[in-house]
Order: sequence, then structure tokens, then C-alpha cells
Amino acid sequence: MENLVTLDMIRDASEALRGVAEVTPMVTSTRLGKNLYIKSENLQKTGSFKIRGAYNKIRQLSPEEASHGVIACSAGNHAQGVALSATRLGIRSVICMPEGAPILKVEATRGYGAEVVLVPGVYDDAAREAERLSKEKGYTFAHPFNDPFVIAGQGSIGLEILEQVPDVDQVIVPIGGGGLISGVACALKSMRPNIKVIGVQAATVPSMFVSVRNGVITTVKDGPTIADGIHVLTPGDLTFDMVQKYVDEVVTVSEDEIAAAIVALLEGPKTVAEGAGATTVAAYLFKKVDTSLKTVALVSGGNVDITTLSRIITKGLQKTGRIVQLRTKLVDKAGNLAQLLSCIADNGANVLEIDHEREDAKTEVNSCVVSLTLETRDREHVLKLRQDMESRGYSLLY
Repeated sequence: MENLVTLDMIRDASEALRGVAEVTPMVTSTRLGKNLYIKSENLQKTGSFKIRGAYNKIRQLSPEEASHGVIACSAGNHAQGVALSATRLGIRSVICMPEGAPILKVEATRGYGAEVVLVPGVYDDAAREAERLSKEKGYTFAHPFNDPFVIAGQGSIGLEILEQVPDVDQVIVPIGGGGLISGVACALKSMRPNIKVIGVQAATVPSMFVSVRNGVITTVKDGPTIADGIHVLTPGDLTFDMVQKYVDEVVTVSEDEIAAAIVALLEGPKTVAEGAGATTVAAYLFKKVDTSLKTVALVSGGNVDITTLSRIITKGLQKTGRIVQLRTKLVDKAGNLAQLLSCIADNGANVLEIDHEREDAKTEVNSCVVSLTLETRDREHVLKLRQDMESRGYSLLY
């Protein structure tokens, strides 16, 4: 495919975005890594990078196209970017969103002035409905990633990274459909070809990872992920070609690793990141990339649903050994539970919850099962606790 996105297009987009998009800060945190810098697009207007590409696309519309309005499909962040950009330019916007999109993102999109159409299914289903309505109503379709003007807008982040960390060796970028990494990688590689650009996907929906491995665009099976912003089952043809041209490697991270990264960002640089945005830090923390290099991790958004944040935090604490759940069997006799709790206390763990089951179907009549949720320091602490419990005769149930 011909080179539809150029460095000149990215520079032009960057100029057009002055006063529209923020130049987001670069943050460091020694708790996360001495060589790690965080590009905080979670602090961007609308809470994610998406306004960059959306505005750059919509500003290109002819007067006739603008009169018909614009339509987009999105799990939430592109929706908000299109809504705010269209409203700012005086253009009607309609957004097709998966009906399972976070309520925070749906309401924010409406708040920015868009008409929201909730579509059963995932992003790909919303995309098909948006394309149908575009043909039926005459709207201009603002694709979230497979569009050269959108890609050029996202590429403005690459220019900012080079201004803020001129000697950067490696940049980690989330991948859903691939628009963000295509623009950023194009900007970086055009100016500094030796910079490594690493893409990250959720392991449950690794569409670009699989496509690059296969050498052909591949649709993957749907799977659950807390990284809803990159929940895309099929990459675009333009973005696939650009990833092949500019990106050095694509890696994946698990749901537990993403959750752990969200917790690490909260505790370290006090950064609120959504699942998609935290994937880059997850890749760094769990050594999916070379951590000896001076690295920029692009935290692409911070629009996390508050109602699910507590569950994500719990999952992250479990992944890093800060919370552990244990079950053991006791003879149902006075003093035995106190002895078990004494063992827990001797090891410096704190009891958060305890459940004493006397009528478990798999236990003897004179026995009971005790389930414990404990606060611990790390995975090594958990291992020592398990070993001490077993040395004292407590058999752990799995």
C-alpha cells in the first residue's frame, strides 16, 4: 500500500491541534522504573488521545460533507473525541457504541453533544452499524483508526515525545485497531529510525499480534478484557501495513498484568489509567520489553469506570501478592481457629475476611473449612506464609 501518512501530514496536524489538544506531561516514577517515562494522555481533553485524530479528520470535511454530519463507531474514547471536535466545529455527530461500553464513556459522549446509538455486541458490531447508517443517511464516516487523517493526528504524540525525551530509546504504545501506534511510530521512525517502537495488546483479543505473526490481517475470537479501549477483533488494512513497516514488535499482556499496572500507576505517579492505557506499563513491569533502555510508556487514556475500579484494584493486588485468598481444613474444636489466626499474625499478615464453613459437603463431620482473605506484602511474603502454615500442619486447599 502506498504511504498514505507522512511526517509532513503529522506536522500539519500538530499545528492544527494547537489550542485544541493539550501537550500532555511526561511523568517519571522511580517506583515503576528508573528508565521509565509516562506520556500522560490520560490527562488529555476527553480523557484520552482520541481528540487528536478525531479533530484532524473532521477539520478536513468539505462544507457539503459538514452539512450532512459525521458518524463514528467507538467503545468510548474515539466517541468523545469525535463528539467534542464536531461540536467545536459546529457539525452534527452520531456515535455508534457497543451497548456494553462503560456508562461513564456513554454519558460523556452525550455530554459533548453527540447522538449515541447503542449497538448489541462489541466494537466490530458497532462499526458495521455505523457504516450502514453512513450510507443510509449520508453521514461522513470518521473511522477510529483506519484513516490517514486520524493516524496523522495521533502521530502528533510522537513529535511531543521527541521534544520531551529527546534521547528516548524505546516507546511502548497500546494497540487496538492500530491507529495510535501507526501515527506515533511513523513520526518517531521518520525522525529517529533507531528508536524501538513496541506495541501492546490484551492477550484475550490479540488481533494485531496474531495478524503480524501470520503476515496477514486476521480476525480473532472475542474475549473478555478490562482494556475495552483496545477491544478490536480485526485490524485495519492501512494500520496493519504501517505496523509492519514501522513497529519493531508486538507483545501481549494478561488481564491480571493490566490490573496490576493500574494499581502501580495509582500508587506510583498517582496516575489514573484505564485498562487500555495501562497495558504499556504492564508490558514494562512484567518485562515483556527491554527494561534497560530509556523507555516512554504511552498511557493512552484515563476513562476508567469508577464502579469497576475497586474490582480491578483487588485483581491487581492479588496479582502482585498484596492480597491472597487461602483455604484450610481444621478439626472443629475450641481453640483451633485461634491457633490458626496466631499463625497468620506471627507471619505479619492481616486478616481482611474470614469464613468458617461447618457444613461443607467434602469435609468430615468433626471438621470445618476456613477461608481467609489476607493482606500481605508481596508474592515472597505469601510463599513464606504458605510454607509456615504447612510446616505447622495446616493443609492448604486449592
